[in-house]
Amino acid sequence: MAVSPSPDGTAAQKYYVLALQAAKPAGDRPFGASILASMARQLLYLDQPHDALELVRLALDGVQKTATPRLRSMLHTREAWAYAKLGRLEAFRRATEAAEDAFAEISPSDPDPEWITYFDAAELAGVTGGRYLELSQHKSMYAGDALTFISRACELRERASMRSLALDQIGLALAHLIKGDLDQAAIVGTAATETAAQVQSDRVRVQLRELYVEISTRNDAAVSGLREQIRETLTR
Repeated sequence: MAVSPSPDGTAAQKYYVLALQAAKPAGDRPFGASILASMARQLLYLDQPHDALELVRLALDGVQKTATPRLRSMLHTREAWAYAKLGRLEAFRRATEAAEDAFAEISPSDPDPEWITYFDAAELAGVTGGRYLELSQHKSMYAGDALTFISRACELRERASMRSLALDQIGLALAHLIKGDLDQAAIVGTAATETAAQVQSDRVRVQLRELYVEISTRNDAAVSGLREQIRETLTR
């Protein structure tokens, strides 16, 4: 697998390439696919969905005969993410369905490597809901799907996964805002802020700031208390 670092020359991409080169002699295709998926995620954050999709396809092709259902499910969520970024909605739905179908095939006897066990039902629901949330920011019709999946993720999250729970709750509050339900957005946003205060995560803080920006221009009394609570949390 010959892959070059991203044009941005980020350190993360360079380390991923080194890891990929180290994994190749061992013939560990599943781990190689995981590295490619991580590289794709980084490219998606850098707004390079075409390159990300190419890497995910390379990963899927490389593990057709060796991937466990859990690994295939995770890879399809990355594929769906790339399609969503590209605005290819039908392809996004197909990839999302493929992720759900693969997850349904998981068996306790599967030889899942330790590094993929994080990808559970909550994670599947959370990442799928996150994609619908991104789509709903351009087309509000997808906010209902975002609410469905992110609500499921919140219900399934282990209490030990406070960072993931905080991100889910923030996403849920944003989805309620898009739907125009300020009261529910304030309730969920308050829970999200309380959870965020318990974790040390730059990503959580970034998402919390995004929620603050979304409500900062709204004069409704339903979110005034939430604005103050977020402000206090972010200044600690």
